[in-house]
Amino acid sequence: MTDNSIGTPEQLRDPDYMPPMAKAVPLGIQHVLAMFASNVTPAIIIAGAAGIGFGSDQGALGFPDMTYMIQMSMLFAGIATLIQTMGMGPVGARLPIVQGTSFAFLPVMIPAVVGAGTAGLGGLMTGVLIGGIFHFCIGFFIGRIRFALPPLVTGLIVLMIGLALVKVGIQYAAGGVPAMGTEKFGTLAMWVPALVVIVVTLCVKFFMKGTMAVAAVLVGIIAGYIVGMIMGQVSFANVGRAASFELPSLFRWGFELNWAIIIGMCLMAFVSAIETVGDTSGITKGGAGREATDKEITGATFADGLGTAIAGIFGGLPNTSFSQNVGLVAMTGVMSRHVVSIGAVFLIIAGLIPKVGAIINTIPINVLGGGVIVMFGMVAASGVNMLSDVKWNRRNMVIFATALSIGLGLQLVPEALQHTGKTVQILLTSGLLPAAAIAIILNLILPEELGE
Repeated sequence: MTDNSIGTPEQLRDPDYMPPMAKAVPLGIQHVLAMFASNVTPAIIIAGAAGIGFGSDQGALGFPDMTYMIQMSMLFAGIATLIQTMGMGPVGARLPIVQGTSFAFLPVMIPAVVGAGTAGLGGLMTGVLIGGIFHFCIGFFIGRIRFALPPLVTGLIVLMIGLALVKVGIQYAAGGVPAMGTEKFGTLAMWVPALVVIVVTLCVKFFMKGTMAVAAVLVGIIAGYIVGMIMGQVSFANVGRAASFELPSLFRWGFELNWAIIIGMCLMAFVSAIETVGDTSGITKGGAGREATDKEITGATFADGLGTAIAGIFGGLPNTSFSQNVGLVAMTGVMSRHVVSIGAVFLIIAGLIPKVGAIINTIPINVLGGGVIVMFGMVAASGVNMLSDVKWNRRNMVIFATALSIGLGLQLVPEALQHTGKTVQILLTSGLLPAAAIAIILNLILPEELGE
């Protein structure tokens, strides 16, 4: 529903329109609230997988590396969003597109750093940098490859992303990987705050309106946080150790060529690029009632890649457009890119203040688990929604069945590839890349009608 006090209907559909500051600032903050929890969660998950997160030896030091990764998630989400909204030459769609740390890359990144500690982060960040450059190059031909990615393929890919991550949500809600194998894992004390997050999120989403409904996951996490605090699961001991201001560090974990990660990042760049095409089209349809132009789609893809490459240089994770903010534009009816730019400035400021990251680190892992159960489930549900556009004839069912069985099977039984090299294991055990490759190839080579 649009608000006429913000501007006329024609102005609200104009990306270049600047609403009054008294209206623009709250709208910009609303965009930050909608994506905040989703944006910082991948950094926490990767830190945990690398052994520098919750339950690690770094706890006594205040989790400095995880705090830094959270900072970079906020800082470069803001910078990438500004590149997208303000533009630099051909780079940037100049539309109200919010950028943020992508869940899509997690199934590839997690196997790459498990058990490696900070030693694995150098290769990961180098992969993010090179993958970002490759992603940027996709912008030159993105329009020519869309034919190879119909809803059957893209829906399957998104579904596989969700299925690859739901295990992480349950692990977190039950106490996290560090607690596995101990009596603490899966106790009622762990599950109560997580369930509070889920229940409150659902209640806010379906029974409230406006900003609260848009930021339902964040509201749910806050509710679970309060319960966790009452149960003695929250500690502020490390907040005081965090600095009040810190600039990002160039190649904080070094530069290392890990070809498994580089190949994985480049392949996942295709997935992210297609997601951005969809989000760009969704923005223009929902906010302006028109199709996105080729220039806007190309600029959005360039911005995706550039934002990711810059983040990798300073220890950040891959960036992509955030779909939940696409829905927010459609809901508010405000197409102004300057509103989103205001939100980006808030993210940049938060990313330069380590105490913000330290405060986020006080969220108990089980509380975060309740939030990611909902978020990852929504990723899978989005894939199912995309698959609803598929014509389910015999051909498409065979393609889907083959890709899903092999992809999900390798994810569930990674030991099946124990006799292959480390690079192959990282690329295939996520299940996502083999499922995507099989679906794309079969879709291109199988005839439109299979014999009965």
